[in-house]
Amino acid sequence: MTNPASNLTNAYANLVQQGIEYWTDAAQRSALYLDTMRKRGNIYIEHAVQGKPALLKFEHELLIDGTKLERPCNYSLLRILPDAQSAPTLDQRPVMIVDPRAGHGPGIGGFKPDSQVGMAMRAGHPVYFVTFSPEPVEGQLLVDVAAAEAHFIEEVQRRHPASGKPAVIGNCQAGWAVAALASLRPEIMGPIVLNGAPLSYWAGSAKQNPMRYSGGVLGGSWMAAFASDLGAGRFDGAHLVKNFEAGNPANTYWSKDYNLYSKIDTEEARFLDFERWWGGHFRMTGEEIENIVNHLFVGNRLARGEVVRGDLRVDLRNITSPVVVFASWGDDITPPQQALNWLIDVWGDEQAIIAAGRTIVYMLHEGVGHLGIFVGGGVARKEHDQILNTLEQIERLPPGLYEMVIDRKSGTGRYEELEHGDYTVHFELRKMDDILALDPDGRKDEAVFSTIAKVSELNEAFYKIFCRPFVQAMISKPVAEILAAMNQTRMQRLMFSDVNHFMSVVKTWADLARANRKPVSKDNAWLAMERRTSDEIVHALKAYGQSRDDAIVKWVEFVYGPLGLGAVFPPDAPAEVAAHARATADVEEARRQIAPLIHAGGFPEALARILIGTVRARGKLERRSDHIGQRIRSYLKERRNEIGSLIGAEPIDWQAVIKAQTRIVMLEPQKAIEAIPALIPSQEQRELAVVIAAKMLMLEPELGNADSKAARQVHELLGVDYSAAAEKLGVAAPRHAAPRTDQAA
Repeated sequence: MTNPASNLTNAYANLVQQGIEYWTDAAQRSALYLDTMRKRGNIYIEHAVQGKPALLKFEHELLIDGTKLERPCNYSLLRILPDAQSAPTLDQRPVMIVDPRAGHGPGIGGFKPDSQVGMAMRAGHPVYFVTFSPEPVEGQLLVDVAAAEAHFIEEVQRRHPASGKPAVIGNCQAGWAVAALASLRPEIMGPIVLNGAPLSYWAGSAKQNPMRYSGGVLGGSWMAAFASDLGAGRFDGAHLVKNFEAGNPANTYWSKDYNLYSKIDTEEARFLDFERWWGGHFRMTGEEIENIVNHLFVGNRLARGEVVRGDLRVDLRNITSPVVVFASWGDDITPPQQALNWLIDVWGDEQAIIAAGRTIVYMLHEGVGHLGIFVGGGVARKEHDQILNTLEQIERLPPGLYEMVIDRKSGTGRYEELEHGDYTVHFELRKMDDILALDPDGRKDEAVFSTIAKVSELNEAFYKIFCRPFVQAMISKPVAEILAAMNQTRMQRLMFSDVNHFMSVVKTWADLARANRKPVSKDNAWLAMERRTSDEIVHALKAYGQSRDDAIVKWVEFVYGPLGLGAVFPPDAPAEVAAHARATADVEEARRQIAPLIHAGGFPEALARILIGTVRARGKLERRSDHIGQRIRSYLKERRNEIGSLIGAEPIDWQAVIKAQTRIVMLEPQKAIEAIPALIPSQEQRELAVVIAAKMLMLEPELGNADSKAARQVHELLGVDYSAAAEKLGVAAPRHAAPRTDQAA
């Protein structure tokens, strides 16, 4: 018979034994954690002594030093050198990556092997990287930086004259800078990729993106001017880092450190690698940060077309290159609304995008955070890899607004071998209503930010007239350096470095812990209690952060709303109103222009209309269709002597034809389709056009069924039976794989 007292004694003894094991492990983890903090401090000092170079994991060489340009700035151009896993090819388009200058230093785009730089190199692209130094050049302006970046792009193009214009990737802050430059210098740009770039800062939701309300808490942009004056004309990036950290108190004050502490045996290297970048704070000139805050954040002027550079107005409609926007629902710094609502304010209507002949593609991730967009290895291997390997197809897309959707290959899909990697991609046609639907709360809440912008202008003017002279008189450069050195983020690292002689005790303790390391078992009861306690702390900090954010939102909406300052400074009309009116006029003008062209053309134009009309009806276009189309174009070229009478004797610029016919089909769909029979009067032309379209769009099974709706429509319009036409022409679908651009594969 079981003795309860004995069982209780055994349970107590077991708990005591587990406690001894746990506290031994906890003491060792504490020593190793503190030693990691010591290493972090030493790395911080070492990085500063080295001049805070770009933290790239790839060998590189300096090509252009921006300080030596006619308009000097602290930006430079690097060439990434090939390594054992990459071999850039001469026919591949060069890629230039621009990292954000938003408090931290450069390197996030090439932070690890699986990164934007790494994926571009493995795809065979020559890769260039735009870096910057910790201190700006005296008197440096944003226009100087833009001029330098334009010079860099021209240099890259000069080095690769036969490879197409460089593709430019802009991360976060660099994204809107790249977009602005592309609008001013469209002739030098290839496709541009904007990752987590806040082009519409007023957009968002109160729950997901409370940071946008911070500008209204203390009255707008005057704080940026004040912070610059405290830096003697320099704005310390540590302020931006602190704001970023304050947005997520659970991670800042607990989760990040507990993750290191709880996984100290495996997490140290990753933690130190990240902290090397996170602790490297860079500065801007006062003019730069004030322009950024006034134009982009508080003023939201970029999307509204109110930013002026010299004699030129920055109008994002002038971007002629294909634009790819990558955003994430897990990003509380730049949510999808901030990354995409500029399309509404700039274009007003998706048909205006088509009328102007532009191609815009966006892609949404389900949950990765802001930093994960740039440094996440999984994101690099999937999203960035697919973007880089799809840029050529994106450039050949018919004009319009698309969402890029990536799915894992099933292994049973048709022609999956034509696509790169483990994923298949398709592009879904989108409308402005789809962009608006991304914000379930609507855009009415943006009105308060218009009032904030007006109040901000008055506050900034008051500060500069009445306060700035006194602040500048008190803050000399030595005083500014002392204030910067005393910044909390810097002091944390210095206090835990070897500069503090007491840390030698920590090193000895850690060495002893490593020599006698005894990790506790995962099923230890005390460890389970530790994890539950950690979860409760995280929950409490998240609740605090949410309560704080809700209070800020309510306070800002009350102070600047229609019953507060909004009554004195009423908000301007939404930019989308003017954009929609402009779009209506542009589309009507485009319809007048294409009217004479509806009945003009021959086989190329008719084929293009069949393709575009089908895509319009289906609402999407497969990436595989482009690969198939490439082979069909080669097929037609090879057989020109035999079928030249059907397709025309002259070489055909298919991309130009597709672009021109897209305007016609999308703006006048019924008239464009009805005119197709007149463009290809012969039965042979019609049969060839239908077979080619079926192969490209992978519609053979559907058209091969005479009872299907698609087959009936084709027969009614052109009098073509697909099965008979395909057998007559003997054109086989290309089943060999598309050339892989992943050199490692």
